[in-house]
Amino acid sequence: MKLKKGAFIMVDGIDGSGKGTVVSAYGAWAKRQGLKILDVRAFSQKQRRLPEPEELKPYQLILSGEPTYDGIGQAIREEFIKANGRLYSAQATAEAFSLDRLVLYTRVILPATKQKKLVIQERGLTTSICYQPIQGQISLKVLLRLEGNRFALKNRPDLLLIVVCEPKICIQRLQKRLHKQDQAIFEKLNFLKKADTRFRSPWFADIFRKRGSVVGYLDTQDTVLETQKEAVGYINDFLERI
Repeated sequence: MKLKKGAFIMVDGIDGSGKGTVVSAYGAWAKRQGLKILDVRAFSQKQRRLPEPEELKPYQLILSGEPTYDGIGQAIREEFIKANGRLYSAQATAEAFSLDRLVLYTRVILPATKQKKLVIQERGLTTSICYQPIQGQISLKVLLRLEGNRFALKNRPDLLLIVVCEPKICIQRLQKRLHKQDQAIFEKLNFLKKADTRFRSPWFADIFRKRGSVVGYLDTQDTVLETQKEAVGYINDFLERI
């Protein structure tokens, strides 16, 4: 498969909604298409750094995610979102995510899109918009003023795919993940209900639609195989239209 042009696709939703399943399905789809893949998350976990723009050139598909496993992102994972008993203000949390995002976009996302790569990212500014105002006293207006968030909004995804699933089902899925116990502070039913409402709200979609993003929704309450099939159908339809 030869891509006609690059595209930036973001997949998001509440914890346990199936984001990872969808992104993994896209990776498997890309392999079937013969695309060469760079998984920035795996690269960073191994190298403890983000790839340089020059290192992106051999690849057609870039898989990414937030927070990163680079310095700032690793601090976020260990300090800000892990249930470790240490509490940080909503402002500090938002600023950390914004800075991690600014580095990721500057170092990886923008160079990849300029090189006409297909970029698929799990989580992003979308998560901050839906999660951080629930965590503490920070308004959406203040959140969107932060430099990394302004930068991400200016360079919005071409396709924003929101995976939706009932929070109770998401909690059940999270409890079964013996191989992935993040102990994240977000994995509480009441929190996920509030975040789910924000992800499904028209005002949330409008933030991105008015800047040119296509916003779609994928219900992930079916079986994993059905979810994977629908996700691949979605990306095929989108790439045919661009």
